Amino acid sequence: MPSSLSFVSAVVSRRNDATALVVVLLAVILHLVASLPTGPAPLGAYPNDLAAGGKHDPAQADEYKPFSLDGDPPRIDVIEPLAERSEPLGLLRGVNVGGWLLLEKWMSPELFAGTNATDQWTFDGTAGAAAKLQAHWDTWFTQADVRWLRGVGINTLRVPIGFWAYDNAETPYLHGADAYLEKAIGWAREAGLKVWVDCHGLPGSQNGLDHSGHAVGPAWQTGPNMARALAVLQTMARKYGAVAYADTVIGLQLVNEPAAWGTGSTMPRTRLFAYDGYQAVRAQAANPSLLIVMHDAFQGPAFWTDFPAILGSDGLFGVDTHQYQCFVPDDSTLDQAQHIRKACARAPDLRAANARLPTFVGEWSPVTNICVLADGSTTPGSSCAQPGCQCQSADVDRWNPQMVAQVRRYVEAQLDVFESSTSGHFMWSFKGPGAWSFVTGVQNGFIPNPITARRFPSQCGPVP
Repeated sequence: MPSSLSFVSAVVSRRNDATALVVVLLAVILHLVASLPTGPAPLGAYPNDLAAGGKHDPAQADEYKPFSLDGDPPRIDVIEPLAERSEPLGLLRGVNVGGWLLLEKWMSPELFAGTNATDQWTFDGTAGAAAKLQAHWDTWFTQADVRWLRGVGINTLRVPIGFWAYDNAETPYLHGADAYLEKAIGWAREAGLKVWVDCHGLPGSQNGLDHSGHAVGPAWQTGPNMARALAVLQTMARKYGAVAYADTVIGLQLVNEPAAWGTGSTMPRTRLFAYDGYQAVRAQAANPSLLIVMHDAFQGPAFWTDFPAILGSDGLFGVDTHQYQCFVPDDSTLDQAQHIRKACARAPDLRAANARLPTFVGEWSPVTNICVLADGSTTPGSSCAQPGCQCQSADVDRWNPQMVAQVRRYVEAQLDVFESSTSGHFMWSFKGPGAWSFVTGVQNGFIPNPITARRFPSQCGPVP
């Protein structure tokens, strides 16, 4: 009999056959039952086909593409009511504490000064890294910061952390970040905030980028890496899913921005990782209301709306989607009015997905590649020569009032969409360079204070 992964892939390739759909669901159920742990699994011993790595048939699996990477995810026309959680979370208004417990060089270049390091993997092996890291952990984010965030209307922290905080065996990674996450949870509890723990870096790198901890691969779906990731998630679930944390820790994210490219990485394996990750966390978490979150893997949240029915998750499986308009080349051709229209246009799809499962914008940013002319109008670009023109690439502390107003317009439009159409939103990041800093945005006036205040209301029109 073929493995469940190969069997599902083969059957779904004939997905126009109604009988095949029934077989798919049966195969998934069999796979989940076979992979449920009977107790804490030792490292690398989580029982599932994903861990074996050799049973996958890429030729068949690559045919399974319910939604294309080309274009927007399809609109959901039939909306089923979202299952009630035992304790509704309410709308999460949050920030990411990025660059703190998982380093990103562009966010704290001074920390990397004098080294050839490019990511945390290479930084942690440099001379004096332990002392530098300790000082960074002590100062980048503090209890005073949490209290300040409460004052501007933030109610939740999304805290990225790497797998190595719980298992750094046979790696150069330094241990200790989990102790600071523990501090952050205590600070949040004291301030009345919630915490969303985000496993931001997996073994083998889930996307080959520095914010996974190691800019190689990605090779997260090869060898023992996925089994190791699941074992770490079990450890995290036992800790942060304990009843003692239930008043503050509301969610655990399985992975951040996983790629379905690289060595052996495919979307079917990503989906099965989400199945197995959900089961692994749910089996170990004593808190029955803990939300388990999967990043949308760049497919859009509609791609994941079948999961609640498959998992029987009662509203406790959520999807995280990231909304940026500064990385794709086409976005660099837009003026600010077009950026705002694009943000507004995302509301229907977000709302439709959120009606099927909790949908969160886990990362968003004020950043666009625009310049403001002397008359207050905008144009795409990062440089300009006209008198009175200023670009967003200029020093944020020297922005003129027209630039501040244009960025705030875009920020408020995004917030209006997220508030009306999702279960929560988290700006990237609390601290960072230029307009990437929530603190700077509030201080300079391009982020509302409080976060619900509006200078430019109803830019997207009435939202039901």
